[in-house]
Amino acid sequence: MTSTPTTSPAPPTNPVADPVATPAPFGPPGTAGYAEATATYQLAVPVEPAGAFTARTVDDVVRAVTAAHRAGTPLRVSTTGHAVGRTGPPTSPLAGSLLLRTLLDAPVRVDPRNRTARVPAGATWGQVLPEVLPHGLTALHGSSPTVGVIGYLLGGGISFYGRRFGLAANSLRSLTVVLADGQVVVASATERPELFWALRGGGGGFGVVVEAEIDLVPMHAVVTGMAVWDAADAARLAPVWQAWARTAPPQITTSLRLLSLPPLPGVPPALAGRRVLALDGAVTATDEADVPAARDTARELLAPLRALAAPRLDTWAPAGPGTLPHVHLDPPRPVAFSSDSALVHELDEAGWAALAAAAPSLLALELRQLGGALGAPAPGGGALDHFSAPLHYYAVGLSDPATAARTSADLQAARSVLRPHLTGWTSPNFVDSSRQPQRTYDASTRARVERVRLAVDPDGLFAGDVAPVRG
Repeated sequence: MTSTPTTSPAPPTNPVADPVATPAPFGPPGTAGYAEATATYQLAVPVEPAGAFTARTVDDVVRAVTAAHRAGTPLRVSTTGHAVGRTGPPTSPLAGSLLLRTLLDAPVRVDPRNRTARVPAGATWGQVLPEVLPHGLTALHGSSPTVGVIGYLLGGGISFYGRRFGLAANSLRSLTVVLADGQVVVASATERPELFWALRGGGGGFGVVVEAEIDLVPMHAVVTGMAVWDAADAARLAPVWQAWARTAPPQITTSLRLLSLPPLPGVPPALAGRRVLALDGAVTATDEADVPAARDTARELLAPLRALAAPRLDTWAPAGPGTLPHVHLDPPRPVAFSSDSALVHELDEAGWAALAAAAPSLLALELRQLGGALGAPAPGGGALDHFSAPLHYYAVGLSDPATAARTSADLQAARSVLRPHLTGWTSPNFVDSSRQPQRTYDASTRARVERVRLAVDPDGLFAGDVAPVRG
C-alpha cells in the first residue's frame, strides 16, 4: 500500500527574520525566557526559532497564537522537546518560526469514580502517575517518565499495558484545543468529532492542545523486570521469544533489546560497558487475585529462555505499577541521539543472526511485541487506532560530534538487515527525523485528515508541525 500525498496549507508568509520584529509575548534570542522555552530533550537538533515563549496558562496560549497569526509568522509547539526533529527541514527545523512551549501551571485532576484524569499541557508521565496510582488506577503510559503526556497520546502511544488495553490514543475522552483563530474548543466523540478523530494520530498541525481527558484502568500490581544475557546468545534466544510472542496472552507486553550501555549512574553493572540481550516488559494484574496468573505468565515466557542460557541478571517479579516507567532504563536527562524505527514482520533465524551482528555501536536495538489489543481497530478510534504488524523496531545511538558518523552508519546497517521484513508503516512517536519514513495511514485516511486540518487552520499557521508523508 502507498499513500498519495495531498497538499497541506502553505505556511504563513512573512516569516520572522529580524529579532526586533518578534511579536510579544515571544522573546528573541538572548532575552529572558528564551532559553527556558527552547529547552529540549533532543540535543542533536538545533532549536533556534526567531522568538520563543513559555505558556503557563490557557490565556497565555491564546495570546501567543493570536500574536503569531496577526504577524503572519509560522508557529511551532513544544513541551519536553522529545520530538523536536520530526517535522521541518533536517537542520534547524524551527528557523524562521515562533516557538510556543506549553508548560501550564495546572494540576492533574483525577476522578476516581469515573476512572478519568484531566492532564494539562506540559505534564509528563512522571508527574501524572503519582496522582492516579493511589486510587488503584493507572494510565496507558510509555516507558519513560520524562515524556510529555499529550504528545505521546496524539502520536498513538505504545504502553507496556498496550496488548491488553490498546493504543494509548484510544484512552482519550476529550481534548481542549486552542485553534489558529484563538478559539478554545473541546473535541470529543460528541463535540467536534471530526477534529477529535484527526487529532488522535493525524500528524499534528491542528492547533495547541492545552488539556487531555483520559480514561484510567484499574491496576493492582504488575509482574515486571529485566532478564539479561550475553549478546552472543541473541541469535538462538530471539527466535524462541518471537515464537512465544506470536500466541502470548494479551495480559503481557514485552520488549527484546540488544543493549550497549556505557557505565553511567543508574545502569546496572550487569549491563554497563558490554553488549547484552535484555528482555523486559510487564504482565498486568488488575486486582490481587490476578497476581498468581501473572506470575505464571512471566514464568512461561522466561522458562525456555532460561533453559537455553542462564541470564546474567533476572529481576522479573511482582511489583507496584509505579515501578514500570523505570524498568526500560530510558535516559532521564537530555541527550544527543539519532534513531530509526519501523513496524516489521517477524524475522527468520538468519534475520535474527544478521541483526544481532549488526550495529554494535548503538545504545539499543529493540523489537517490541505488538498484537493483542494493539492490533485491533478501536470502536470510535482516531486516525491511528491500531498497528497491524506483529513487531515494532527501534534503534538508537549517541549523536554528538564524536559519535554521529558511527551511529548513522550503524543505523543504516541495521535497516539494511531489516529491509526484507519492513511493512512500510511506522509508529509516529518513534520517528526521530523528517528524513525518515513516517507513513502511518493510507491515502483515504490522509485525505480526511487534510480536510480537517484545512478547516481548522486554513492559513497554515501550524503547518510546520505537520508530520510529512514519507514512505
